[in-house]
Amino acid sequence: MDKIGIIGGSGLYDLPGLSDTKWVGVPTPFGEASDELLTGKLGMTEVVFVPRHGRGHRILPQEINFRANLWALKKLGVTRVLSVSAVGSMKEEIEPGHLVVPDQFIDRTQGRASTFFGDGIVGHVSFGDPVCTELASTIYESAKASGAKVHKGGTYICINGPQFSTRAESNSYRQIGVSVIGMTNMPEAKLAREAELCYATLALSTDYDCWYAGHDAVTVEAVLAVMAKNIDAAKKTVAAAIPRANRGDAKLSCGCATALKFAVMTDPKRVPPKTRERLELLVGKILPPL
Repeated sequence: MDKIGIIGGSGLYDLPGLSDTKWVGVPTPFGEASDELLTGKLGMTEVVFVPRHGRGHRILPQEINFRANLWALKKLGVTRVLSVSAVGSMKEEIEPGHLVVPDQFIDRTQGRASTFFGDGIVGHVSFGDPVCTELASTIYESAKASGAKVHKGGTYICINGPQFSTRAESNSYRQIGVSVIGMTNMPEAKLAREAELCYATLALSTDYDCWYAGHDAVTVEAVLAVMAKNIDAAKKTVAAAIPRANRGDAKLSCGCATALKFAVMTDPKRVPPKTRERLELLVGKILPPL
């Protein structure tokens, strides 16, 4: 049976039907995760939840320890990760309150640790299609079944924040055709691929950023007001997606679980023992025994 990971905000702690819950700390070689992880069961499916900004929303987007969060999920046996994120809409048809399941990303962040590799080992994973197509399809169909207004596909541009965009920035992003804008899905998606985890995003449109003439510029108050309205749709979607995402022994065609098969370029004999030990969870199955 698959163990499903969820990364998101506090509104997802109380998913309907989630039972046997327990907060657990998971040490990682990359420091502390955003918080303890919440484990539980939804029906027959084991679920692990990471509060991305910590309980109480204490951590800025650029302060999130993305490596520790993904490592902790991998350590607990998670194979598929559903990321839930608030975003601004960059297209008129994606109205505040709508849901989006993006299939592409543009990374405009700076200074965030974006790989597990380094310190004597080089790895290059394929990232042309940055989300798991199977998991993304599951999320989209679950959103539709839950009655939400949901858009399939599109590009999520990730900015550093924590400030919202200037009007000039917002208009420039629209010129390159992005669909939504957020601050948290990079390098999260990159690290999920390196960890060989299926990963897809459910984006919650809360505003029109600041590009839309006739609409107020984005404010925290406006974002929270819309979030309060669409969090129920997100919870219903996630609750419906989890059992559908549990594929058990069914063969996956996405290839996410073998992303590292040909990724490591370093001669195994040249990998420093301490680096090898630190990354054993990821590379242990692809590097020959010492």
